Amino acid sequence: MNTVEVPYDKGLALDLLADMLRIRRMEEKAAELYGATKIRGFLHLYVGEEAVAVGALRALTPGDAVVATYREHGHALVHGLAMNAIMAEMFGKQEGCSRGRGGSMHLFDARTRFYGGNAIVAGGLPMAVGLALADKMQGRRRVTACFFGEGAMAEGAFHEAMNLAALWQLPVLFCCENNLYAMGTALNRSESQTDLCAKAAAFEVPTLRADGMDVVATHEAARTGAQHVRDNGGPFFIEFQTYRFRAHSMFDPELYRDKAEVDEWKKRGPIHTFTDRLKAQGLLTEEEFQGLDAKAGAEVDAAVAFAEAGTWESVDDLYRDVYTPAGVAGESS
Repeated sequence: MNTVEVPYDKGLALDLLADMLRIRRMEEKAAELYGATKIRGFLHLYVGEEAVAVGALRALTPGDAVVATYREHGHALVHGLAMNAIMAEMFGKQEGCSRGRGGSMHLFDARTRFYGGNAIVAGGLPMAVGLALADKMQGRRRVTACFFGEGAMAEGAFHEAMNLAALWQLPVLFCCENNLYAMGTALNRSESQTDLCAKAAAFEVPTLRADGMDVVATHEAARTGAQHVRDNGGPFFIEFQTYRFRAHSMFDPELYRDKAEVDEWKKRGPIHTFTDRLKAQGLLTEEEFQGLDAKAGAEVDAAVAFAEAGTWESVDDLYRDVYTPAGVAGESS
């Protein structure tokens, strides 16, 4: 366990813990609902990686943009999407944040500047560069935080995005969630250069490496990176070394790693280790922990009830946002 003193007041410390609990309880319920066939399609859970989203996103401001991967439920929740809208989206109901059309992998909310949820590996990287370019051209002092896995760093889109962000000095905070196995292949079996910071530094982008199982470490790294981006206008890269406790997706037989390895990583689980540190420091009592956990559970229960009561989109709306019938005003010739 990390015994270094938590450098925050009680308010922030409990907020960080509460957010991790909200994500964990939501993800556990999503797995249960998938088994009950209430949630269908693909489902990628964030269990074990909660410290990355919570620590990093708590370092941003409401005006900053976030681009995430298909393992994005936690990012969406911490960045301001209501759990009701997230759960309804996973149910495929029109009360969901994408009207039930996107499902688990395509959460989106322009109001909070949460731009996906992207199903394609590395697909969000060029989008993040575009958002940052728009901010720079408009003279806005904002950050676009782009989350992606280490598997995305083998894609051409990563190199193109890093090159343009560095060349044009764009305000992008590149956040690599290195969980070691991408979709199911170990990093050292897929990439010749396994030092991810070295790969980013090749584009003359400043880098940091952080313990992704420690919410304090992720928060401090993200604050440093976001401040650099805001003050200097150019990009910053952070490698968060983390681990997912569940399989890649609900369809993954998980034959590429040993159960003993997973169990060993669980000893570093971000929620119980942070809880122990707070208790040791006198910032948290067991009663307070139970209260936070119960509150997270109640929020999940309310979100499920909201999704259950939601409605399916009418067939009459099949072409909405997809197809414009002939003769509709505004159609180009």
